[in-house]
Amino acid sequence: MEARVVVEGGQRGLNSGHGGVVDGAATRKFLQQQSQIGTVHQLLAGGIAGAFSKTCTAPLARLTILFQVQGMQSDVAMLSKASIWREASRIVHEEGFRAFWKGNLVTIVHRLPYSSVNFYTYERYKSFLQSVCGIESHKGNVSADVSVHFVSGGLAGITAASITYPLDLVRTRLAAQRNTIYYRGIRHALHTICREEGFLGLYKGLGATLLGVGPSIAISFTVYEALRSSWRTQRPDDSTVMVSLACGSLSGIASSTATFPIDLVRRRMQLEGVAGRARVYKTGLFGTFGHIIRSEGLRGLYCGILPEYYKVVPGVGIAFMTYETLKRVLSHNFAEL
Repeated sequence: MEARVVVEGGQRGLNSGHGGVVDGAATRKFLQQQSQIGTVHQLLAGGIAGAFSKTCTAPLARLTILFQVQGMQSDVAMLSKASIWREASRIVHEEGFRAFWKGNLVTIVHRLPYSSVNFYTYERYKSFLQSVCGIESHKGNVSADVSVHFVSGGLAGITAASITYPLDLVRTRLAAQRNTIYYRGIRHALHTICREEGFLGLYKGLGATLLGVGPSIAISFTVYEALRSSWRTQRPDDSTVMVSLACGSLSGIASSTATFPIDLVRRRMQLEGVAGRARVYKTGLFGTFGHIIRSEGLRGLYCGILPEYYKVVPGVGIAFMTYETLKRVLSHNFAEL
């Protein structure tokens, strides 16, 4: 999901970022560099990583959204013929090739603060929980360590999603537009939504978002940490960049599979009442789940999962890899000062 991936975090890949087993002096040097990076640079690295990843995978992200919201349309024939290739061809012929990046500007505007807050708060939550639980002095406690990563990832995702939610809603509405353009840009969309739906209209679907983003990012962070730790233990000489890319991609697949139904419901709730149209889902989060299952079957909850998979493998991998690389560059530059 888009709150995944968050996508979409990068945690402590530099803890073994120079490859191999490090001695005590090297560890202390790295920790000193890590502290020198500072808050601003952590935010910058996270923001750039998220924005770059989203721009690279924007065409697949838009296809995912279009598939997710097709069940809100009344054209049953079109729904039965839906396919990735057919929808991609329609976009090219009816809207032009640039339409694959429709809504990408607001995606970047949203992703910069979202990723920055997500990465930064994850590090802070993790450090806090480790100090509270005393994990730093009990490195062998694997279960406790995994629990800290899980809780920290979930809290980071909820924090980032809550702060940047209006931009996420605007992004969904811009990307879901086809031939008829109702929102002409970010400012126009924000103004129109407030005028027609009230200020709270900017937070439609927030409940579903928070319900999904916490588990999504928690799973992503936890799987990433577990895979990366195992990989570095068994193959310490492998490139840190490639380890981050592979583990990040696999963690994205895991989190997307587990939370995709919630993300689909979130998208549909975000589009409720657009342009004055009648509401389709009137019974809240769980009522929306029931409506989709009754009208589209269980498969309806996974409508759009294929383009999501195609997107999340490179997307999450690029985000992790970029974040880890930027952290390394920043720490290296500080070490030379």
